[in-house]
Amino acid sequence: MGKIKIQVEGFKCDRCGHEWIPRSKEYPTICPKCKSPYWDKPRKKKKT
Repeated sequence: MGKIKIQVEGFKCDRCGHEWIPRSKEYPTICPKCKSPYWDKPRKKKKT
C-alpha cells in the first residue's frame, strides 16, 4: 500500500497549547484539557 498525507482542521488552545480535532461541527466553548472558556483568546500581559 502507498502512503498518503491527510490534513484535518483542528483547534489549539491559546492558554495551555493543547491541540485537538473536534468531534462535532459546533465551535468549541471550552478547551477539553484546561477547561478554559477563553481558549481562543490570547493572555493579556500585565502592565507594571
